[in-house]
Amino acid sequence: MGLDLKLGRNLTMLTDFYELTMANGYLQSGMQDTVAVFDMFFRKIPDGGGFALFAGLEQLIEYLRNLSFSEKDIEYLRSKKCFSEAFLSYLRSFHFSCDVWAMKEGTPIFPGEPIVIVRGPVMQAQFVETMVLLTINHQSLIATKSNRVCRAADGRAVSEFGSRRAQSFDAAVLGARAAYIGGCAATACTISDRDYAIPATGTMAHSWVQMFDSEYEAFARYAEIYPDECTLLVDTYNVLHSGMPNAIRCFNEVLAPGGHRPKGVRIDSGDIAYLSKRMRRMLDAAGYPDCKIVASNSLDEYIIRDLFIQGAKIDLFGVGENLITSKSDPVFGGVYKLAAVERDGKEIPKIKISESIEKITTPGFKSVYRFFSNETGLAVADLVTLHGEVIDTTRPVMIFDPVATWKKKVLRDVTCVPLLVPVFKGGECVYQSPALGDIRSYCLDSVDHLWDEVKRFEHPHRYYVDLSPKLWKVKNELLEEMDQYEQPGK
Repeated sequence: MGLDLKLGRNLTMLTDFYELTMANGYLQSGMQDTVAVFDMFFRKIPDGGGFALFAGLEQLIEYLRNLSFSEKDIEYLRSKKCFSEAFLSYLRSFHFSCDVWAMKEGTPIFPGEPIVIVRGPVMQAQFVETMVLLTINHQSLIATKSNRVCRAADGRAVSEFGSRRAQSFDAAVLGARAAYIGGCAATACTISDRDYAIPATGTMAHSWVQMFDSEYEAFARYAEIYPDECTLLVDTYNVLHSGMPNAIRCFNEVLAPGGHRPKGVRIDSGDIAYLSKRMRRMLDAAGYPDCKIVASNSLDEYIIRDLFIQGAKIDLFGVGENLITSKSDPVFGGVYKLAAVERDGKEIPKIKISESIEKITTPGFKSVYRFFSNETGLAVADLVTLHGEVIDTTRPVMIFDPVATWKKKVLRDVTCVPLLVPVFKGGECVYQSPALGDIRSYCLDSVDHLWDEVKRFEHPHRYYVDLSPKLWKVKNELLEEMDQYEQPGK
């Protein structure tokens, strides 16, 4: 991962121990060269939303490019006294040789569809499970939450303010990256600006104001040092009776004589809706209608939406802990499941059965396509197919719900776009990650191509992810085959 490599850390051993015991077992069983296909997918959209966003691919690529076992790693594994010397020798000369497909970062994604596919020797494809999930789950979660917050802000800029509340320094830096993809305009995290060119912003804390003998002196000194970037924090003592009068006095006496205009005033406490309306009137009356009002203080998409319902006069938002931790729903439940193995040149689909329908996997080596209406330009459905299936959109395309199969829809006048792109071929990276700004633009444009009904915060319209008839047949036949075994309760 970008940050980790800069710090000189080798993350190859960031894996669940069972991935190593299984790899050793595959070698001992003569299965080390058996080709397996694994899917990463997720089952539930965070916060009950209508879609999630795919993020973290760039860091996954960096991890896969740099897989190698050091002598220290091998000695540690030898000390566990459960791995064969043949396995340790294999690790010493380990070279990643799998094929990988993935969604583009910033793509809207939906439950049940593969978002990463790894195909290659089972020892390797199984081994990377933890980092595939860790990397994609985290950044997809934060990008999804960020986009919800930014949509609630309705065009007003949102800055990510969560570094100090993130779950470790990696989460702060890469969380800022994901938040930027999702729509945030800036971050308070300086290293994220240095390493990823995410604009870093920030002015003062309450401690700056407290350090001076008076609030006005604190404001005046700050304005003298930063006359062109002056945003003052006005809630250290009393917003309306101290902070705002002193800020306006500072603007009049320090900035205006030098021909400077204030950038903004910020509040981080109190009744933000009420205070912002009073502050706006005070600024306008003082001749500063261009001075922005910035709000922070444990905000999320619901609070921001309600602020505007209440007529709040806020121009910019700083959102911290609720964004960087996705506090309201902090787990992106991506899973990594075996979908097929290859023996003697033949693909053998694999399925996992569960009494919970949503946990039954979809077998086989697959592709994913998205249909867009040529009339509206909006996405209408995704279709998961067997790998290599060709979709003919010159004719009407029938899709159906893979569970409630009687629910059908005929798609006409649509464009079909493949969503999974090749990332690694035989262990060699064949994908160039776009610049982060381009990923962000692609993300926001992709979200614009979703129906508004899918973007509702509560009870969004269900976006359909269907299976092609060929793939449904494979899955259904496996289910019927497995039904011959006695199930609990039967």
